[in-house]
Amino acid sequence: MQAYSWYSKLIKPTWAPPSWLFGPVWSVLYVIIFISFGTVFYKVFNKELPAIILLPFVLNLIFNLLFTPIQFGLQNNYLAALDILLVLGTLIWAMIVIYPHFKWIALINIPYLLWVCFATILQFTVTYLNK
Repeated sequence: MQAYSWYSKLIKPTWAPPSWLFGPVWSVLYVIIFISFGTVFYKVFNKELPAIILLPFVLNLIFNLLFTPIQFGLQNNYLAALDILLVLGTLIWAMIVIYPHFKWIALINIPYLLWVCFATILQFTVTYLNK
Protein backbone atom coordinates (compact mmCIF):
# COMPACT_ATOMS: atom_id res chain seq x y z
CA MET A 1 0.00 0.00 0.00
CA GLN A 2 2.96 2.29 0.65
CA ALA A 3 3.96 2.05 -3.03
CA TYR A 4 0.53 3.27 -4.15
CA SER A 5 0.77 6.07 -1.62
CA TRP A 6 4.09 7.03 -3.26
CA TYR A 7 2.44 7.07 -6.69
CA SER A 8 -0.48 9.17 -5.48
CA LYS A 9 1.97 11.85 -4.37
CA LEU A 10 3.61 12.14 -7.78
CA ILE A 11 2.83 15.12 -9.98
CA LYS A 12 0.55 13.92 -12.78
CA PRO A 13 -0.89 15.73 -15.78
CA THR A 14 -4.46 17.01 -15.52
CA TRP A 15 -5.51 14.48 -18.17
CA ALA A 16 -4.31 11.47 -16.15
CA PRO A 17 -7.18 9.03 -15.54
CA PRO A 18 -8.33 8.33 -11.99
CA SER A 19 -6.60 5.41 -10.27
CA TRP A 20 -9.78 3.33 -10.11
CA LEU A 21 -9.93 3.16 -13.93
CA PHE A 22 -6.71 1.14 -14.32
CA GLY A 23 -8.13 -2.05 -12.77
CA PRO A 24 -11.17 -2.37 -15.06
CA VAL A 25 -9.19 -1.42 -18.16
CA TRP A 26 -6.45 -3.95 -17.47
CA SER A 27 -9.04 -6.62 -16.64
CA VAL A 28 -10.49 -6.28 -20.15
CA LEU A 29 -7.05 -6.08 -21.73
CA TYR A 30 -5.84 -9.20 -19.92
CA VAL A 31 -8.81 -11.13 -21.36
CA ILE A 32 -7.79 -9.95 -24.84
CA ILE A 33 -4.15 -10.85 -24.16
CA PHE A 34 -5.10 -14.28 -22.78
CA ILE A 35 -7.24 -15.14 -25.82
CA SER A 36 -4.95 -13.77 -28.49
CA PHE A 37 -1.56 -14.64 -27.02
CA GLY A 38 -2.92 -18.01 -25.89
CA THR A 39 -4.00 -18.73 -29.46
CA VAL A 40 -0.50 -17.93 -30.71
CA PHE A 41 1.08 -20.23 -28.12
CA TYR A 42 -1.40 -22.97 -29.05
CA LYS A 43 -0.74 -22.58 -32.79
CA VAL A 44 3.03 -22.72 -32.25
CA PHE A 45 2.67 -25.76 -29.96
CA ASN A 46 0.66 -27.52 -32.70
CA LYS A 47 3.23 -26.48 -35.31
CA GLU A 48 0.74 -24.32 -37.20
CA LEU A 49 3.07 -21.35 -36.73
CA PRO A 50 6.88 -21.18 -36.60
CA ALA A 51 8.24 -20.96 -33.04
CA ILE A 52 10.11 -17.70 -33.75
CA ILE A 53 6.75 -15.91 -33.89
CA LEU A 54 6.47 -16.44 -30.13
CA LEU A 55 9.44 -14.19 -29.38
CA PRO A 56 7.68 -10.78 -29.38
CA PHE A 57 4.69 -12.25 -27.53
CA VAL A 58 6.88 -13.73 -24.78
CA LEU A 59 8.93 -10.54 -24.48
CA ASN A 60 5.74 -8.47 -24.31
CA LEU A 61 4.41 -10.59 -21.46
CA ILE A 62 7.71 -10.29 -19.58
CA PHE A 63 7.90 -6.50 -19.99
CA ASN A 64 4.21 -6.13 -19.16
CA LEU A 65 4.56 -8.16 -15.96
CA LEU A 66 7.70 -6.24 -14.93
CA PHE A 67 6.04 -2.84 -15.11
CA THR A 68 4.22 -2.94 -11.76
CA PRO A 69 7.24 -4.16 -9.74
CA ILE A 70 9.41 -1.50 -11.41
CA GLN A 71 6.90 1.34 -11.02
CA PHE A 72 5.56 0.54 -7.57
CA GLY A 73 8.21 -1.75 -6.07
CA LEU A 74 11.37 0.04 -7.16
CA GLN A 75 9.49 3.35 -7.47
CA ASN A 76 11.64 4.17 -10.46
CA ASN A 77 9.93 6.30 -13.10
CA TYR A 78 12.90 6.16 -15.47
CA LEU A 79 13.00 2.35 -15.55
CA ALA A 80 9.20 2.26 -15.77
CA ALA A 81 9.36 4.60 -18.80
CA LEU A 82 11.91 2.32 -20.46
CA ASP A 83 9.82 -0.74 -19.63
CA ILE A 84 6.56 0.69 -21.02
CA LEU A 85 8.44 1.60 -24.19
CA LEU A 86 9.53 -2.05 -24.45
CA VAL A 87 5.92 -3.16 -23.89
CA LEU A 88 4.85 -0.89 -26.75
CA GLY A 89 7.66 -1.98 -29.07
CA THR A 90 7.13 -5.70 -28.52
CA LEU A 91 3.36 -5.32 -28.93
CA ILE A 92 3.78 -3.58 -32.29
CA TRP A 93 6.31 -6.25 -33.31
CA ALA A 94 3.92 -9.04 -32.24
CA MET A 95 1.03 -7.51 -34.17
CA ILE A 96 3.17 -7.17 -37.30
CA VAL A 97 4.48 -10.76 -37.24
CA ILE A 98 1.08 -12.35 -36.57
CA TYR A 99 -0.93 -10.26 -39.05
CA PRO A 100 -0.04 -12.30 -42.18
CA HIS A 101 -1.03 -15.53 -40.40
CA PHE A 102 -4.01 -14.55 -38.23
CA LYS A 103 -5.26 -11.02 -38.87
CA TRP A 104 -7.88 -11.26 -36.12
CA ILE A 105 -5.15 -11.67 -33.48
CA ALA A 106 -3.52 -8.42 -34.58
CA LEU A 107 -6.87 -6.64 -34.80
CA ILE A 108 -8.17 -7.82 -31.42
CA ASN A 109 -5.05 -6.28 -29.85
CA ILE A 110 -5.85 -2.77 -31.08
CA PRO A 111 -7.43 -1.77 -27.72
CA TYR A 112 -4.28 -3.05 -25.97
CA LEU A 113 -2.14 -1.06 -28.41
CA LEU A 114 -4.18 2.11 -27.86
CA TRP A 115 -3.99 1.78 -24.08
CA VAL A 116 -0.24 1.10 -24.14
CA CYS A 117 0.27 4.16 -26.38
CA PHE A 118 -1.67 6.23 -23.85
CA ALA A 119 0.17 4.62 -20.91
CA THR A 120 3.52 5.34 -22.58
CA ILE A 121 2.68 9.02 -23.02
CA LEU A 122 1.38 9.16 -19.44
CA GLN A 123 4.48 7.45 -18.02
CA PHE A 124 6.84 9.73 -19.92
CA THR A 125 4.86 12.75 -18.76
CA VAL A 126 4.88 11.63 -15.12
CA THR A 127 8.60 10.90 -15.39
CA TYR A 128 9.24 14.37 -16.80
CA LEU A 129 7.07 16.14 -14.24
CA ASN A 130 8.82 14.36 -11.34
CA LYS A 131 12.45 14.52 -12.45
